[in-house]
Amino acid sequence: MNDFVFQSPTRFVFGRGYADKVGEEVAALGAKRVLLVYGGGSVVRTGLLARVTASLEAAGVSHVELAGVRPNPEVGLVRKGIELARAEKVDLVLAVGGGSVIDCSKAIAFGVPYQGDVWDFFSHRATIGDCLPVACVLTIPAAGSEGSASCVISNDALNLKRGVNGDVFRPRVAILDPEVTFTLPQYQTAAGAVDIICHICERFFSGAGPVPVTDNIACGIIRAVIDAANTVAEKPNDYDARATIMWSGTLAHNDLCGCGRATAPEKRAGGWESHGLEHEISAHRPEVTHGAGLAVILPAWMRYVWRSNPERFLAFAQGVFDVEPVDETDEATEDAITFAIDELQRFFVGLGMPRTLADLGLAPEEVDGWIDTLRQNKGERFGELRPLTMDDARAIYRSAF
Repeated sequence: MNDFVFQSPTRFVFGRGYADKVGEEVAALGAKRVLLVYGGGSVVRTGLLARVTASLEAAGVSHVELAGVRPNPEVGLVRKGIELARAEKVDLVLAVGGGSVIDCSKAIAFGVPYQGDVWDFFSHRATIGDCLPVACVLTIPAAGSEGSASCVISNDALNLKRGVNGDVFRPRVAILDPEVTFTLPQYQTAAGAVDIICHICERFFSGAGPVPVTDNIACGIIRAVIDAANTVAEKPNDYDARATIMWSGTLAHNDLCGCGRATAPEKRAGGWESHGLEHEISAHRPEVTHGAGLAVILPAWMRYVWRSNPERFLAFAQGVFDVEPVDETDEATEDAITFAIDELQRFFVGLGMPRTLADLGLAPEEVDGWIDTLRQNKGERFGELRPLTMDDARAIYRSAF
């Protein structure tokens, strides 16, 4: 087990009806006036926004609203939010939504004290310092942004999608009410389950050897998500299954599943190859749901790299899909690993996720554009389990059609 630093300072308030507690929670943080950030109309249609604003009013917390956050949030709205937060002198940013809304809120929060353009942080021209506190009411379990030190923002003008990391912008409090997810469409639920599993896999397939306690946590959460997602597909209002998915999304991305697997104590475990590859797709085509893209890219990456560390993939096959230990022959190893990858993709497709990039309306002619921006973001080589060249990346993309 490698050295590590684990920090999870977020207060998680989890349970039925807890969306109505947001006012008292942000008031306890000392907030007097908040910027309330949300996406499209779903929080309005379901009545959640009205519940949140009523809770704020009851707690004596005033608010100003910023609506319109899209999936794959764009820096233009972040800039608008920063201006609004400054003008209204807010003292906390409150996100009501999924990962896109929370990430937009995080970027606003660390952009407010900064005198330059917020994209400077994503282009590595500035380092995040001060930050307004962030709180959230989670509506879509997927990105894990409610407890993570991650923030990903797109820049449409540059066809770029980039992330930054920092404990300073982890939410101070996260309200997790599984009942608010009952109305989620199956496609969003499925894409969220994929993203959750991929967050764990990015850490599991790092360069470190076995870390039994972390590996068992990781495989156990994946198994729980598979079971719960299959249940929700048949019974959308199954509270326990919805609760399992919601809490799994948090644990998948608050770094618990990487403890002891990173190459340095302060570093996040894993090479994040699948996320790196998918981010280029949804940067160029923002209409592509991140989890849906990952449903295609993760299995394609697995098939391309597993021979670099078959022991790690066998551990995954055994821990997640109960594959029996195999003998030392190459054929038995390949059969076991191929079975596990196929089972994972069958699960994704069974939930309604795409099998190929063509299923997402993408074309092979787009690959060169993805490679151009991938090179800008990652350099000529990136990754950890098996560092990928741009030729490797191109081969993975093409194998996914």
